[in-house]
Amino acid sequence: MAVLSDPSPRRSEFVSLHEAGTFVMPNAWDVGSALVLQSLGFEAVATTSSGLAAALGRHDQNVTLAELTVHVADLCSVLDVPLSVDSEDGYAAEAGGLQQTVGQLAVAGAAGLSIEDFIPGRGVLGIDEATERVAAFSAAAHEEGIVVTARAENHLYETGDLDDTISRLRSYHDAGADVVYAPGLDTWTEISRVVGEVGGPVNVLLLESLNVPELSALGVRRVSTGGSLAFAAYGAMASAGRELLDTGTTGFMAGVLDGPGREAAFGQE
Repeated sequence: MAVLSDPSPRRSEFVSLHEAGTFVMPNAWDVGSALVLQSLGFEAVATTSSGLAAALGRHDQNVTLAELTVHVADLCSVLDVPLSVDSEDGYAAEAGGLQQTVGQLAVAGAAGLSIEDFIPGRGVLGIDEATERVAAFSAAAHEEGIVVTARAENHLYETGDLDDTISRLRSYHDAGADVVYAPGLDTWTEISRVVGEVGGPVNVLLLESLNVPELSALGVRRVSTGGSLAFAAYGAMASAGRELLDTGTTGFMAGVLDGPGREAAFGQE
């Protein structure tokens, strides 16, 4: 496992990206996709738990911390921009375990880490327990200069309304999270309320009903893509495979990354 010798400049850069304006942080699922996204000019890249799981032939929430750590180290060893890591529920039940997770991913080179208030097998946690976990996770991450994103998962699991989401995000921000995030918000009204009422930078998951210019106008600080780019790529591959199998033609080749694009992303052989 490659280890980034000094991740601190990227961490400082990642902090500065959150100070003003709106930036898009796409989610890569392997080294190649991360390099392509960097070559396009994105200022930061994130991992995706669902995309990484798919790359390993699994469903989401079935990647181990050891596997994630290797993945993060591999990406950080080739990227020149900050990497934010989807670290799911923190891979631990207790505060000491959360600190260990932060430590491993810090050594691997992460500039940002996220923590969710959903634990498989338990569901969405009560706000008090979830806030305590955010506080412990944030304290450990801040010792390393890492930006923390706290996620309210209730919209994904249909366990609470928007008022509950806002209460959670406020509590997580007060507990030390630098960025708050409620994946699943899909209306301008919901997003506007979150931005206006929570305080601190807000990340929004880009869904089909949304677009970056209007999110920026609402004051959203960061926009991410989750697993959508990974599954768009897999969808394109499946479409190409169907064409090849059904007709034996090569229309799919019109969409391949061209020579200059490959050189920009991967360099000369």
